[in-house]
Amino acid sequence: MVREITYQDFKGLMQLYTQLHDNPFPNITDEVMQTWEKIVSDPNHHIIIDVEDDVIISSCVCVIIPNMTHGQRPYALIENVITDCTHRKKGFATKCLNYAKEIAQKEKCYKMMLLTGSKQESTLNFYEQAGYNRKDKTAFIQWL
Repeated sequence: MVREITYQDFKGLMQLYTQLHDNPFPNITDEVMQTWEKIVSDPNHHIIIDVEDDVIISSCVCVIIPNMTHGQRPYALIENVITDCTHRKKGFATKCLNYAKEIAQKEKCYKMMLLTGSKQESTLNFYEQAGYNRKDKTAFIQWL
C-alpha cells in the first residue's frame, strides 16, 4: 500500500535508508528526533512509502517548493528514491513516484525535478520510463 509517512514509521524508514548509499542507521538522539518531527510536520515535505506486510519496502521524498516565477506556481523536487534490494524491479518505486506526481499535480506544480547519483543506464532508463528526461536541464551539485 502506497501512502505518506507517519511519525511512527521512523524506524522502518531508517532501516530502508541503510540501503541508500550505505547510510548508517542513525543514533536516536534528541537532534535526530527533532529533525524527524520537523520533516513530518512540514506540509511541503512528503515522504512517500510503499508498505507490504508492515514493512516499508520502497520510498521517495517529494518536496514542494514555493516559487515566484511561472505564475507563482511551485515546483517539486524528488529525492531519496529507494526500494529494498529484495523487492527491486517489481514496480514499487514506480508506485511511489506516481504518488509523488499526484501530490505535485494537486499542488499545481509546473515541473518535477529528480536528482540521482546513479550512472547505471538501467537506473537512468527507469527514471525515463517514469516520465523524467535527462535532456532539458543540467544539474550541478556543490557538496557542503
